[in-house]
Amino acid sequence: MTMGDKNLYGKLIVDVVIGPVLEKLEKKDISAAQTLRSAISKAERRMPGLSYDLVRHLLMRAELLEKTDLCRTLLRLGGQTETEDIRIPRSEPTFKELNTCAVDLKRILGRIPDQISDRKQFLETIKEIASSIKTLLDAVNKVIGEMPPHMTENGTRQVLEDRKKEFVRYSKKFSNTLKEYFRDNTLSQSVFLSANHLVHQTNLILKTVRQDVC
Repeated sequence: MTMGDKNLYGKLIVDVVIGPVLEKLEKKDISAAQTLRSAISKAERRMPGLSYDLVRHLLMRAELLEKTDLCRTLLRLGGQTETEDIRIPRSEPTFKELNTCAVDLKRILGRIPDQISDRKQFLETIKEIASSIKTLLDAVNKVIGEMPPHMTENGTRQVLEDRKKEFVRYSKKFSNTLKEYFRDNTLSQSVFLSANHLVHQTNLILKTVRQDVC
């Protein structure tokens, strides 16, 4: 595993493992949940991959590490998890559409581990992913197009444009990874990793809009 992969896993664990737990805690003790969320986010920023190390250690202590494919598991969870931290709390149609498109794409990506061994089914899933990527990009463009002038001046528009470019870059990497997989079916792990990157990039777009626009 590269340092980049470890950092990715750490960020995904914060979003799809720790996030849902803290959301449940908020219903009982919102102050404690917010304190933990802030501390975990700060720790992950200062020591990227810390959350991965924590989960890996817990799995090791439970003697489950060798039985758990973390890359595959995180991809499944990424397709199922929708917490407040990665949801845009706006009721306007443009924002609701972006939320929906992001959830749909992650849900389809999360099916990959269960469908990759069935070539016919997997090919259909790939078509769905390609369509969902295009739909998501259209939704992002609508959000950018409806930004008021002051958001262009303060750099918010550029930040989202940059997020979109990164998303497109990882989409192309995902496409190339699929081509390599169909030449060599032993590379399924590379597909899972690339799909996880797409899930993370989708979450980053939502977080950027949530932070800078909402």
